[in-house]
Amino acid sequence: MNTFTSKINQLICVLLFIFFLPQLSTAQTQKGRFIDISIGLGFSAANTQSEEIETIGSGFYAQGEYVFGLTKWFSVRPYAGFILTSPDKNLTREENEPNYEVTTKAFLIGGKVRITAPIPYVAPYIETGLGASIGSFRTYTEFSDIEENGLIYHIPFTIGLALGREHKVGVEFTYFFHPTIDQFAGAIAAGITFSLDRKSPNL
Repeated sequence: MNTFTSKINQLICVLLFIFFLPQLSTAQTQKGRFIDISIGLGFSAANTQSEEIETIGSGFYAQGEYVFGLTKWFSVRPYAGFILTSPDKNLTREENEPNYEVTTKAFLIGGKVRITAPIPYVAPYIETGLGASIGSFRTYTEFSDIEENGLIYHIPFTIGLALGREHKVGVEFTYFFHPTIDQFAGAIAAGITFSLDRKSPNL
């Protein structure tokens, strides 16, 4: 799992860079319109896995959201992004073990809502909605052998923290569940929000 650890370290560096950027944006926990951009370490895994055999793909994730902040605690968020994962070559396998793999190479589009607890400096949030994935998908485990190309639906789910005095930096775990192909994709991501309004009104 050295590659996975290396990518986690890279993500931490990106997060620190974003956190110390100049004051470029306004709080997500205000009314107004915003652009939210996030990048991170992507992964994919089967919905069902053996306790003896671990199958996971890893790669890159990026997403942009157009945010409508309706209140301090509720926002509507159309999104578009992509995730690219490939088999993790560092997983230990037995000599006769099949070459199981779970990979996702897809463009993501959809809409979701965020509910935020508007706590100063560290505001937890959750998100969910409905979207579509367009691309190629492979789920090959001892329980499934599925290869799909094209358009399928997904259910996004995210938990995260909005950080800072203006809550403009986000750190999150995000998931895209693909029920029809027995897998989910996701990411450990960091992001930043930019205001599209000259002045966001206070509540």
